[in-house]
Amino acid sequence: QLQLVESGGGLVQAGGSLRLSCTAFGRAFSMYAVGWFRQAPGKEREFVAAVNWNGGNTNYADSVKGRFAMSRDNAKNTVVLEMNTLKPEDTAVYYCASDWQGDGTRWNPRIESEYDYWGQGTQVTVSS
Repeated sequence: QLQLVESGGGLVQAGGSLRLSCTAFGRAFSMYAVGWFRQAPGKEREFVAAVNWNGGNTNYADSVKGRFAMSRDNAKNTVVLEMNTLKPEDTAVYYCASDWQGDGTRWNPRIESEYDYWGQGTQVTVSS
């Protein structure tokens, strides 16, 4: 079981940057893929980015590709989402989630139901 805690959200002007962190508490963090999702007011939660268990493979939504970068440090049980050139439409609550990879099943980073544990979320607000 993992507990995930997000941090780093806040208010930033359009064009600015933010760095979100997701810290995991629990065992075998290195055997989980981690994804970031976001939910804007009145909208469905959507996939943002994901990294596989060893950090060797990442996947990004088209809307953030080239602006966001995801990395992980398994020694620190932490995943980071660097967000650059932020736009007002990036405003949302951002959630990290973990997906158990220990059973060797295929990685489906964009499917919410694949994720086992979720954090409480951190608010990101981008002003125009």
